[in-house]
Amino acid sequence: MGEDRGVYRVLVGRPEGKRPLGRPRRRWKDNIKMDLLEVGCEGMDWIDLAQDRDRWRALVNAVMNLQGSIKCGEFVGQLKIS
Repeated sequence: MGEDRGVYRVLVGRPEGKRPLGRPRRRWKDNIKMDLLEVGCEGMDWIDLAQDRDRWRALVNAVMNLQGSIKCGEFVGQLKIS
């Protein structure tokens, strides 16, 4: 992913200017990390996984349909094989 692309700048960029008072705003990236932590996938390189739409969609659907706990490593391993 090129660093000069708009999507990349939105994903990892930092706005310039004065910081507002109070706690920091939660970014989309922070929400993804918190969700992965909640389902036990905190060590996953989710940015690379999100580059492949089919694998990302399969992971999101599996997490949304969770009734218990999944083993993230096994699930990602299945995604790589498919």
